[in-house]
Amino acid sequence: MKEGAEGSQLAAETIAVWAIARKDITIYYLKPNIIVAGLLFPLFMFLAFAAGRTAMVGSLIPGLISITILFSSSTIEPVSIPIERRTKTFERLISAPVSLHAIVFGESLSGFLYSIGIALVPLLFGFIVFQTAIPGPVELAAGMLLTALCFSTMGTLFAAYPTESPGDIMSMLNVVRLPLIFVSGTFIPIQSMPPIGQAVSLLSPLTYGNDLISAAYGHPPAFHPLLDVLMLISFFILFQFIAHRLYARFND
Repeated sequence: MKEGAEGSQLAAETIAVWAIARKDITIYYLKPNIIVAGLLFPLFMFLAFAAGRTAMVGSLIPGLISITILFSSSTIEPVSIPIERRTKTFERLISAPVSLHAIVFGESLSGFLYSIGIALVPLLFGFIVFQTAIPGPVELAAGMLLTALCFSTMGTLFAAYPTESPGDIMSMLNVVRLPLIFVSGTFIPIQSMPPIGQAVSLLSPLTYGNDLISAAYGHPPAFHPLLDVLMLISFFILFQFIAHRLYARFND
């Protein structure tokens, strides 16, 4: 009986996770501010830093994929959750008979799926236009999936702040996202950074995600791929735990 009850609860939680993600997919994916923040902003930022560089443009595709995932995966929840607080629908979601873990993961899942779809754009662009070879497809898949999962959960974490304005959360989030670009090896190789920069880069999830994605394109990795995977999983668990505690605190 106990195993049956646990299985029933797990099934209910799984259904709830997908229902939450599907709700965000249906309502928020095509909103203009989501498209600008998730696709156009990282694209223009990348072009601004890539302009005038001597490296072949095709070799910069891994960095473009990394920053696209960073922004697109962490954009949905900071917009959707404050809006739902304003319309009082988030209160009904919190009071539903599902765990906070399911709610946090469901919200994160929508950002995860969105970012994977968006990240396919620069990936296919590099493959078709610049014919960039991908000698490590396993590393590429692991890097994209785990990085998207990690930063979508980070977006959900920031969205725990009790405000009804998406701008408030986006402002706080950009204070974290923008520095991550410069300390994570997307534009400057970690090996070329000063010692303090290399030390700070170890604290960034994007460091390990970008390292996996770059290695998939044949660039020399800064870390062993297994270490990259373990660090991304660790950051995901940490963000999931902190998000759970924050939602429990702010919605008590």
